[in-house]
Amino acid sequence: MVIHDSFQVSSVMVAFLCLGLVLIGAMLVVMRLRHKYHPNLIGALIGAMLCFVLLEALPALT
Repeated sequence: MVIHDSFQVSSVMVAFLCLGLVLIGAMLVVMRLRHKYHPNLIGALIGAMLCFVLLEALPALT
């Protein structure tokens, strides 16, 4: 795949970001169902991952 435009780069990054969030969310759901983790721990993990994603991916998009 050849990417020539900055809009295309941004859209590809957003697509992979969404895919990663869905996969990590599914992993957290499986952790919750199998190991009976507390919902607050799952929420804290999701918040930490979203914070990391915002700090790392947002400067690359702009």
